[in-house]
Amino acid sequence: MAKVVLKDINKVYPNGFNAVKGVDLEIDDKEFMILVGPSGCGKTTTLRMIAGLEEISSGDLFIGENQVNDVAPKDRNIAMVFQNYALYPHMSVYENMAFGLKLQKTPKAEIKERIERAAKILAIEKLLTRKPKQLSGGQRQRVALGRAIVRKPEVFLMDEPLSNLDAKLRVQMRAELIKLHNDLATTFIYVTHDQTEAMTMGTRICVMNDGEIQQVAPPKTIYNRPANVFVAGFIGAPQMNFFEGNVESGMLNVSGHKLKPGDELAALIESEAYEGKALIVGVRPENVMLAKGETGIPASVEVTELLGNDLNVYFNLNGKTYTLKTDASQNLKIGDAIRVDIEGAKMHLFDPDTEKSLLY
Repeated sequence: MAKVVLKDINKVYPNGFNAVKGVDLEIDDKEFMILVGPSGCGKTTTLRMIAGLEEISSGDLFIGENQVNDVAPKDRNIAMVFQNYALYPHMSVYENMAFGLKLQKTPKAEIKERIERAAKILAIEKLLTRKPKQLSGGQRQRVALGRAIVRKPEVFLMDEPLSNLDAKLRVQMRAELIKLHNDLATTFIYVTHDQTEAMTMGTRICVMNDGEIQQVAPPKTIYNRPANVFVAGFIGAPQMNFFEGNVESGMLNVSGHKLKPGDELAALIESEAYEGKALIVGVRPENVMLAKGETGIPASVEVTELLGNDLNVYFNLNGKTYTLKTDASQNLKIGDAIRVDIEGAKMHLFDPDTEKSLLY
């Protein structure tokens, strides 16, 4: 098993495009690290540099104790699972799983033992004689995972492996991957743009944007203490609301509504440095509530989104759209006048110039 360390890793393409900018990241042995971010943020390029499929422009990459910048992919003792499965269509499942081991001149008896063990773990024992075209998407994904498992790599690299599956199967496979990581006790590095996958699977999450790391932390920390406006807005569905506010005598003024922040933030903004200062006030939809009577901030319903027991309400306030989450028993329709309250203790405050959290 192995720790993976990236030190000031950069990737600059011949046309001058800087895809990855000074990435510093330590991935512990046996950790499940998620690289997450929007399309084009540099997460897949980073993964491909770890795999050796992309040349590193500058910086140092270590797998275990060894610097591997110039080590061929086949000699890095890693295994990669791709988005499109990358199975050989003319080979059976058994032959696909055995292919890499044959290239390593592994004895036939050992190949058979490894494949049977991996097939049992993934519940694909009955599929070993089939060709990929005879398999469903979920079965193909299991075969791709099996091909990686039999190599007994120090590090598993996964590039959006569930993106081609339907919603129900994705949920099932997320659980399977978490179990697989626990069973194998191996380092996993997993790339996705799906924040749900990131929040449910990773021991830690590395949020990336524009080729740079925005924050690295466990899922709960990423959600509850985002480092900046980007992380706060990217993680969470529906995304965090961002209001314009300013400090008045230790209180926050949001659309003429005075709010008292939680103790930690209150102690911070009571200093003279923040008096009268404009701030970005972040509030998650579950911390915006429908007010009773004539209290709260007046707004109007733009659209509602029913999700089982929950109801997402998109409302207009001062010409901008925000979201609150309530229970499905609320009977609201487009154009309804409502009043909203904000849970002050759950607010996040960001500097409008740097967009960094005041608590980070």
